[in-house]
Amino acid sequence: MRHRTSWPIMTVVFGMLFVGNVSAQEWNAPRGFVSLSFVDGDPVGELKTFIDDATGGQMHGAWAFADKGRLRLRGDLGLLIYGIERYDVCHLISCRINLNLETTNSIFYGGIGPEYAVQIGVMEPYVYATGGFSLFATNTSLRGDHHNVYDDNGWLDTTNYSDALMAWRVGGGMRFRLTGGDLPLSIDVGVERHQNGIANFLTEGDITDNADGTINIFPNRSEANLMTFRIGVRVGFGGR
Repeated sequence: MRHRTSWPIMTVVFGMLFVGNVSAQEWNAPRGFVSLSFVDGDPVGELKTFIDDATGGQMHGAWAFADKGRLRLRGDLGLLIYGIERYDVCHLISCRINLNLETTNSIFYGGIGPEYAVQIGVMEPYVYATGGFSLFATNTSLRGDHHNVYDDNGWLDTTNYSDALMAWRVGGGMRFRLTGGDLPLSIDVGVERHQNGIANFLTEGDITDNADGTINIFPNRSEANLMTFRIGVRVGFGGR
């Protein structure tokens, strides 16, 4: 846990030192925002016995509508990868053609809800809560050296197993304004709790291949909650 939490703390410290060189005067925040972040996931509770960690990305948008722009409507979409298996296989015609069978375990999630932020000079602490979904999915695809084979028709991309859940998330963080103007840019650092409840999902090794070409699938069922740590950039738009 220590190695996953140290980088957000260091980023906050760096941001505070950086913004100390920027004017702390009040500035007119735009009404809309779009953010793109790198995400590091840390399973909690029972899920830790099945998954070590997860990485991915998240984007969110927000629109200020009340309390002088401090209260906003926020929407999130994100993807976390918690396992990848790759195997070299032969083409049906000849083993002279190198192919790669790739199985990916992922969590696709999204939600919508309120965000409340307070501007303190060039710093903006914020908290939020969203309700939405989490989709645990395992997909297998057949790939060549650099691209999918028959990807245009989707013949060799398969969802082996999936489970969709209603979920809610709460989080917060700090933003550090880097630029002003019509499209202000900020560093965004945050932490989020994913409350997914009970999920059915696969991990690495839960699909086995039989000699006759069939497969066996051994799903897991457990609590599926996560803590995620984010670092990214935010761009504002739409003047107030």
